[in-house]
Amino acid sequence: MSEASKRAQSVSRRDFMKTVGGAAAVAGMAMGSVAIPGRDAAAAGGELPAKWDQTTDVVVVGSGFAGLAAAIEARNGGANVIVIEKMPVHGGNSIINGGDFAAAGNKMQKEAGIQDSAELMLKDMMKAGSYLNHPELARMVADQSNATLEWCENYVGASFTRLNFHGGHSVKRSVQTANASGSELVNKMMVKARSLGVKFEMRTKLVRLLSNREGRIVGLEVLKGYRFPDDKTGKTAFIKAGRAVVLCSGGFSQDVRLRQVHDPRLTDRFDSTNQPGATGEALLAACMAGAMDVQMDWIQLGPWTSPDEKGFGHVPLFCERLVGYGPMIDPGTGKRFFKETGNRKERADAIILIGHPVIIFGDSYAVNKQVFPIALKKGMEAGAIKKFDTLEEIAKSYNIPADAFQTEVKRWNAFVDKKKDDDFGCMIFPEAKASETPPFYVARLWPRVHHTMGGLVIDQNAQVTGFGMEPIKGLYAAGEVTGGVHGAVRLGSVAMTDCVVFGRIAGTNAAKEKPWG
Repeated sequence: MSEASKRAQSVSRRDFMKTVGGAAAVAGMAMGSVAIPGRDAAAAGGELPAKWDQTTDVVVVGSGFAGLAAAIEARNGGANVIVIEKMPVHGGNSIINGGDFAAAGNKMQKEAGIQDSAELMLKDMMKAGSYLNHPELARMVADQSNATLEWCENYVGASFTRLNFHGGHSVKRSVQTANASGSELVNKMMVKARSLGVKFEMRTKLVRLLSNREGRIVGLEVLKGYRFPDDKTGKTAFIKAGRAVVLCSGGFSQDVRLRQVHDPRLTDRFDSTNQPGATGEALLAACMAGAMDVQMDWIQLGPWTSPDEKGFGHVPLFCERLVGYGPMIDPGTGKRFFKETGNRKERADAIILIGHPVIIFGDSYAVNKQVFPIALKKGMEAGAIKKFDTLEEIAKSYNIPADAFQTEVKRWNAFVDKKKDDDFGCMIFPEAKASETPPFYVARLWPRVHHTMGGLVIDQNAQVTGFGMEPIKGLYAAGEVTGGVHGAVRLGSVAMTDCVVFGRIAGTNAAKEKPWG
């Protein structure tokens, strides 16, 4: 680690926020001074090339939910669009996520008789975010959630077939793709984008954003033929963006050095659920070009990942379906330790405080009713989900004090029967039943770094804000590369909603930019 990074790590939260800005400060120390549009605009992007290698209207960086939504809407707005992706395949984190999309007032809720509203969804988002959410951005996600879901279904052609619950929501409002994977939406968005004439360039890495003397972003320097993670690969090229650049490059959960700058606890002791390319350099490039960042030290760990499998894995789709239907137990004591339906940060912090993996289990009724069969099958094949015929077998397998465990399960079952958890206030669903019908299915849990809530400051037009507190012309952003939408904690299944809502807004407005030059 460089001396600059070590110094950055030592800065307190309060002092850090007084500096030029989280990621920009780090980038400035590590790579040189930060230029601010309006004061030194030309330096922000360096000298413009004498000749552009490519010219288009809109360049989208990233090919996940946000990037594809932006590309589709920019093309629908009449712009010629190129999507660049540094990895060899499209989709980023979006293609490997669990496929849950939070939408208030969706048709599955109505069919199930569930009362919901955008106002309630906003309330849940703000509460989970410790009211650090930028309310105007969070409101846009909630207000547009159902219409955006319908766009995904009716315009893009994605199929959603199941209604799920995620911790921190007041009601079940998350609909899941037919294959329980973000690939259902990503792949159909790719088909739609290609049919509209959007061009895609894989293995193309953003090196820096280029701005003119007025501070407008006018293009990019890239490496073509880049082979992640080797920065010595690829050939330098310059792409002119005649209207705008849209950053949809995701977060930085895989960059241990960068995430430790903002949260020193997050060493390599914690793996990540993210695909390997979630390393944040596009975010830093934007900060070097004068973009402001926000809330970079709010980094979310997923409490539903298992130490018995790599990456995102299959256990999250097992665990999250069981909250409110089965208990979460500390093997060291044989007892519950936190409400199973708590939000992600609450549960992850509780597990980390215990200091070792915990378990969650469900009986055959709960698992057959709630868990997606493919996730169960694959999790069992991987050895991350195990089946037992008795509670005694569970206790023996995980070295749990048997008597304490049996007593705790009986206590949990009593709470389920009366639909009220007197110990931790877990939400127990009307159709939940006591955990007593074998076989029992069990998974171990240990948190992994999952989502970086902080990122670039955007306005309601998805336009990036500079340090002069004004929008940066020609620069838009959407998805996890942005900050402010989720505050301290992102609710599960709201990422898809956020990405598509603001991706569409960013693409629409990017296409409206007046051409320069």
